[in-house]
Amino acid sequence: MPRRVTLPGASELFRPTQGAEEPPVGPSGDEPVEPDGAPAGAPRGSGRVRHDEKITVYVSSDELLALEQARLTLRAEHGMAVDRGRIVREAIAAVIADLRDQGGSSELVRRLSRS
Repeated sequence: MPRRVTLPGASELFRPTQGAEEPPVGPSGDEPVEPDGAPAGAPRGSGRVRHDEKITVYVSSDELLALEQARLTLRAEHGMAVDRGRIVREAIAAVIADLRDQGGSSELVRRLSRS
């Protein structure tokens, strides 16, 4: 009798769910929305997946401290244990969606115009 335990592979543990429900729809009843209420197809942070691409971003000590405080606030006040990378990915997705929706009057254009 072998002493090693055989465990299921990743493909068996993380297989797609069969018979998924229809996506929820928005207030007008015709456009699909995500569970958080955002329109379907809107840019979103990629969440907890393996990422193949990497960038390096340099931030000031004050910016890093603010990011860490935001992470701790999410954990303490909202019960969300997320890492700094996930916060940054969600922030990027939000800025890109705002730029796509608002164009020249987006927050990104306003902030970059000041610098």
